[in-house]
Amino acid sequence: MSPGGGGGEAAARAEAEELRALLKRLRDEAAANEQKWQRTLERELDLVRADTLPELLAVLTKGLASSYGLDAVQLVIEDPNHEIQHLMLGMGDRPEEFPGVTFVDTLTGLAPQLGTLRRPWLGGYVRADHQLLFPGATGLKTLALLPLRRQERTTGALCFGSRDPERFSHRLGADFLQHLASVTAICLENACNRARVLRSGLSDYLTGWHNRRYLTARLREELARAQRSGATVACLMIDVDHFKTLNDSFGHVGGDEALREISARIETQIRASDTAARFGGDEFTLLLPDTSLADAARLAERIRVAMAPAIELGHGQRQEVTLSIGVAALAGKRGEENLKALADRLLADADAALYAAKANGRDQIAVSGS
Repeated sequence: MSPGGGGGEAAARAEAEELRALLKRLRDEAAANEQKWQRTLERELDLVRADTLPELLAVLTKGLASSYGLDAVQLVIEDPNHEIQHLMLGMGDRPEEFPGVTFVDTLTGLAPQLGTLRRPWLGGYVRADHQLLFPGATGLKTLALLPLRRQERTTGALCFGSRDPERFSHRLGADFLQHLASVTAICLENACNRARVLRSGLSDYLTGWHNRRYLTARLREELARAQRSGATVACLMIDVDHFKTLNDSFGHVGGDEALREISARIETQIRASDTAARFGGDEFTLLLPDTSLADAARLAERIRVAMAPAIELGHGQRQEVTLSIGVAALAGKRGEENLKALADRLLADADAALYAAKANGRDQIAVSGS
């Protein structure tokens, strides 16, 4: 044996150990990446399977938090005209029932960097910059911001937060996050489009408001909710005074323009949670959850006053329009199972009040039972 033989064998064994350790680390990393992609694939399938917008929002928040073991998940959606929120309300779901979803008019108002992101951003949590992204979350150390982009613009962001200071770092590969963001953006757009199609069958073509069929279904839902909570549901029945005369004077085109403007003015006075429907012809109905009779009467008066000034009907023509409004309310009581009868009663009370307002000279409100 050569004098240096023992040292060479030891060096060879050490090198072999290093190679085995390296191979094990690479195998472990490959297995971890495989599991990561497998989880991502499973979550993507859950996103695609979501039939409705509320189901999709639940998968994107609670589902992803559970799947990835995250301490906070917040979905930010840019909704400047509140259309998506109205779509949710149209399906009987209140946006506030989804605390993991934040609706904003502009992304930059919530976190300046959101508006400029093109790819996922990973890094440390900075309270001054990120506290609005995760309302109520505490102890976060790192986060990942995934911009949701469609047609070359950012429409929202999926925000992951972790208390682990090593969970999201600039060194971590973000390819799978980029893929998840792309799938999320497509699924969110498709869910909104499906909701729009569903709503179109329940909407009035002229005003864009709901139609009578939708109102009937929604009224029963709100009455059932009021029974559980003990809240009061109010209803406004609104009629355009002397609408036939307006139609005869300005034609159907002028009449349609008047109805569109009237509905637009009414909409400026109501909440996102209220349901506005064209009941038929020149008659509108407002369904007001969690609203007392007195508050409903105050809203009715604001709507009546909002009809001034005169309405522009085109070609320099203007016409003053007044409304007669009937107000009614019904307190939810446990044990009343016939929701159809309750809905019919509330509508009948509001209609009777409307008749009283018209009989007393129009351009006024009347409250049921007074």
